[in-house]
Amino acid sequence: MSEKSGKKSTGRRNFFKLLSAGGTGLLLSPVIPSAAQAAENQNPVKPATNIQDAMKHPRTAASMPGLLPGKVVRVDHSGCIQEHVIQQKAVDEMLRSLMLNLTGETSVDKAWLKFVTPEDVIGLKVNPVAGKLLTTSHELVKAVIAQLTEAGIPRKNLVIWDRREMELHETGYLPENYPGITIAGTEQKDASGSFYDSNGKLYGENMIDKEWFYWADVEGSYDAYTMPYMVNGGKHSYFSKICTKQVTKIINLPILKNAGSSVTLCMKNLAFGAVSNTGRLHEKLWHDTVAEVCAFPPIRDKVVLNIVDGLIGCYNGGPAANPQFICPYHLLLGGTDAVAVDRIGLNIVTQKRIEMKLQKEESPTASLFLKRAQELGLGIGEHDKIDLKHVTLA
Repeated sequence: MSEKSGKKSTGRRNFFKLLSAGGTGLLLSPVIPSAAQAAENQNPVKPATNIQDAMKHPRTAASMPGLLPGKVVRVDHSGCIQEHVIQQKAVDEMLRSLMLNLTGETSVDKAWLKFVTPEDVIGLKVNPVAGKLLTTSHELVKAVIAQLTEAGIPRKNLVIWDRREMELHETGYLPENYPGITIAGTEQKDASGSFYDSNGKLYGENMIDKEWFYWADVEGSYDAYTMPYMVNGGKHSYFSKICTKQVTKIINLPILKNAGSSVTLCMKNLAFGAVSNTGRLHEKLWHDTVAEVCAFPPIRDKVVLNIVDGLIGCYNGGPAANPQFICPYHLLLGGTDAVAVDRIGLNIVTQKRIEMKLQKEESPTASLFLKRAQELGLGIGEHDKIDLKHVTLA
């Protein structure tokens, strides 16, 4: 991870040690068409969906793209990683700078309170899917928690969540590491490692809300191994009760990483993390799903802030963790507009892929999900219409 070959070799060995120590996330999940494959699909036959159901619901003042449409802040800090270790103090500084520059406030407390209140139950949507090698960093999550609590948000009102509770646990999101904070996932196992209760029912079935769903005319049919990771088959993808009932606001904390020549950042972290039965949505509906699921009120009206963890990310092989493609970007990206933040993130990853000679220019399909999201009024996906503020701390 250093420019010096000796350090790069050491870093790579450390990555493999992490993998063998349990950072297996995506490797243990069922094999389904990857986001990377779907992102490269130039001529998909688009199935029908129920997106019009989402559009019938009136927007609120907090609906995406949020309080600051089209505004993105990038904060770079060359010293945020030293000897392959993320530096907590530097991350704290980066996050404070991001929040002040995004909001224009002079107090970090006031900056956070523009988006949340002490009465809110706030879901911190992390991404542990690639295991210990490439999870949302604990340094960023701890910085967010520290600043929220400084602003008066009770720890009992914070929920760290993702789709699979076992992946959260595997990557260190455990009660002992986050005392007083709820750790929750839609797909769950019990202490014996079973997905099923004593009545043969998936624990995940108790975590989906059948009043809220994304319907698509694509059948989900899974074997016995895969079903617990999907919760249900058929043509409905149900929203997690974490989104619909448990939290009142969501702060989205994805990772800066690729999916083929596209990216899996803010909207992908939300869309594929919030609903069940996703395996069927990759091949023909990846771009549409990434945008359309975010148009439903449980996401659209609750996501108040997006902070992309670009301390360490990847430029190839994503969304899985392939050590040879993991790299330090030394940055954070933030904004209320998930579409605009994803556009800037796509620019960064594309430039890295060009530098590494993986492609010569941006793929014509890479931004299809941004175009669809903009059509749905979720944000600004055109680079020249985005107000980007770039801050360098060191």
